[in-house]
Amino acid sequence: MQAETVYRRLRELIVAGDYPPGERLTEASVSAALAAGRTPIREALRRLESDGLVRGVGRGVVVRGFGTDELGHAYEVRAALETLTARLAADRWSAGLIAPAALAALQDDAELLERVTADRDLDRAIELNRRFHRGVAELAGNPVALETLDRLWDRIVVSTRATLVPPERPDAVAAEHRRLLRAIADGDRDAAGRIAGDHVRATGTALE
Repeated sequence: MQAETVYRRLRELIVAGDYPPGERLTEASVSAALAAGRTPIREALRRLESDGLVRGVGRGVVVRGFGTDELGHAYEVRAALETLTARLAADRWSAGLIAPAALAALQDDAELLERVTADRDLDRAIELNRRFHRGVAELAGNPVALETLDRLWDRIVVSTRATLVPPERPDAVAAEHRRLLRAIADGDRDAAGRIAGDHVRATGTALE
């Protein structure tokens, strides 16, 4: 395996919860699991450490998670970033820079997420929820915000996977997603930003 392949596969496993926070990974254990050589594994682990997904300990690394305080800080940053991307998406829609099909695809994702969440399919719900929020960030047209959100989302998912769909939240989440899409489609940047920020903060509070 090449280093890029090893990196992507390890990242997938960590984000999917196969390697939970606190789990120790060594070159030997990863080599056995992925049938890969030590050199690409070493390079992949260095990249994952740079991403903030693992930290070095002795001769290996440990999967990182957010502590309670850190998670609160992470949601503050995510709320600020998603406020920004929602505003930019509304601006770009008003300027005719977003294809109608792109907004329609987000609507489809939101509706599918509602159905999957109702079925209590946690893995699929996490995937679709992230895809929805990433879709809004893509509409914003700001690659720095998108990259930063991707890295932040990885660590949030690793830390909170088991509680990302609290039983009392699905109806509220669905309504908030619908309101956000409506504000973007109306070109109302202030409403879009406010709804996006409030949505993220409500999610963070539900996880406390």
